[in-house]
Parts: sequence; C-alpha cells; structure tokens
Amino acid sequence: MARKDEISAGLLAYRRRDGLEFLLAHPGGPYWARKDDGAWTIPKGLVRPDDLLAGALREFKEETGLTARGPFTPLAPVRQRSGKTVHGFAFEGDFDLSGFSSNSFEMEWPPRSGKTMEFPEIDRIGWFGADEAMRKIIAYQKPFLIELQKMLAVTPAARSERRNDGEGFVA
Repeated sequence: MARKDEISAGLLAYRRRDGLEFLLAHPGGPYWARKDDGAWTIPKGLVRPDDLLAGALREFKEETGLTARGPFTPLAPVRQRSGKTVHGFAFEGDFDLSGFSSNSFEMEWPPRSGKTMEFPEIDRIGWFGADEAMRKIIAYQKPFLIELQKMLAVTPAARSERRNDGEGFVA
C-alpha cells in the first residue's frame, strides 16, 4: 500500500488548568532522539477506514498505557507530506502521567549494521499549554490544536463565562 493510501487516527487529550493544556507524545527511536520542537505528536497509528475511532482508542492505549474516555469530538483530517491522511479525535481528560508506558518496535540500528534493536514507540508524554504545544507539535498536526481551541472558545460553558461590559462588548 502506498503511503498516500494509508490512514492513521489518534486522540488529542486536553484539560483545563490555568488555560488549555494538550497531551502530546514524543516519538521514540534514534531518528527522533535529538529532536524536540516540531517533533511531538498526538498518539496515533495506522487504522482501517471503517474503524477510525476504535483504532485511535487502541493506538492511544498501546502508545501511552492510558485509557481514554469520551465523549470524543472528530477533528478535520490532516495530511502528512507523504500523503497519508491522519484523523484526530479530541476529548477532555486529565491523566496521571506516572502510569505512562509504550509499546515498542524493532529496527536495524545502526543502519546497515545487521543488528536489530528495540525502541519504545513513544519515549515520553507531557502536558503543554497552547503556545508551547504549538511549538512542540509536528507541523502538519497544528490544525488539530487550532481547530480544537476555536471549538472550545465557543462552547456554551465558555459563553456563559463571558459578560457584557455594558457597552455591547463581550469580555
């Protein structure tokens, strides 16, 4: 299957503290070891087109060791440079990250050495405020953060917290 025909799905967890915070995952393995800004991702993986949310839930559990609970809000799909489509689902949750664990993968390392090594699929996870999350997340996934922030800014709860200042402006 060509990369452009592949479909991935993942979950974007968020919580409300002093502001919104997003749970992002740092890919494991030697190619990502020295990368930070622009390298983090939502926990995600390959799924069948008829199984997007179930696949996203499975990948989240495998890659973080955490169990996500809905409701889940679908986000507009994004595309990787390779052409692969990635579907995201947002949900509100607050996790104790001390329970983090990730599945692993094997690859030849160092290249052309004939040796196979095992690496965690995700080597760490963390909560990031909106600005830091935009710095950390891989570029093609930034629309997930932008869309979710826009959605949450117009929720009934957010509207009820705003007040009219008497001159027709909403604060």
